[in-house]
Amino acid sequence: MTTKIVIIDDHQLFREGVKRILEFEKSFSVVAEGDDGSDVIGLVDEYHPDVVLLDINMKDTNGIEATRQLLEAYPNTKAMILSIHDDEAYVTHALKTGASGYMLKEMDSDELIEAVKVVADGGSYIHPKITHKLVNEYRRLANQQNDGHGYQQPEVQIPLHLLTSRECEVLQLLADGKSNRAIGEALYISEKTVKNHVSNILQKMNVNDRTQAVVTAIKNGWVEVR
Repeated sequence: MTTKIVIIDDHQLFREGVKRILEFEKSFSVVAEGDDGSDVIGLVDEYHPDVVLLDINMKDTNGIEATRQLLEAYPNTKAMILSIHDDEAYVTHALKTGASGYMLKEMDSDELIEAVKVVADGGSYIHPKITHKLVNEYRRLANQQNDGHGYQQPEVQIPLHLLTSRECEVLQLLADGKSNRAIGEALYISEKTVKNHVSNILQKMNVNDRTQAVVTAIKNGWVEVR
């Protein structure tokens, strides 16, 4: 089935570049474009897309507010934020509003295509660089909960009862904030093989996305926080 996509961004060149990348994927169809968040309801009403990509910073209606309006009117449509900001406050705000994805504009084309596929299938996707920042935030909160005595990393127990040794290596690199490409380079395997490992990890851990996998792994002491 074809995934119908709407792109809303106030920079025409960037918008055209994203459209060109997405249309390399045969199952994607960019059905409409807009240059402000105020366009979102009209475009979704007319074109009924599966996924809407929204720039976070726009002149009149920003991506966060547009996401809120979109999901109030069309709760089954998936919203993805495109941003230059990797601060966890932006990410948290976007996710609380209901966005299913948060991608940095420095992403490569394969990451963008993978993210849209995941979100279109009902999952969520956060840029790997932000995953690492969220891990650091988790560590900071854990430090506060320990009354200033410092974050105590539990002894790492590699989950070989659940994952293969290679999947454990991939899980650790996910916790380090590595992208699929970087994981492949570190382990000398193809990016396609990395994607297969990540898919298996999510299924075995019964989580929906990479970030949930990392947080679960940290809580269980399955990865080293470094």
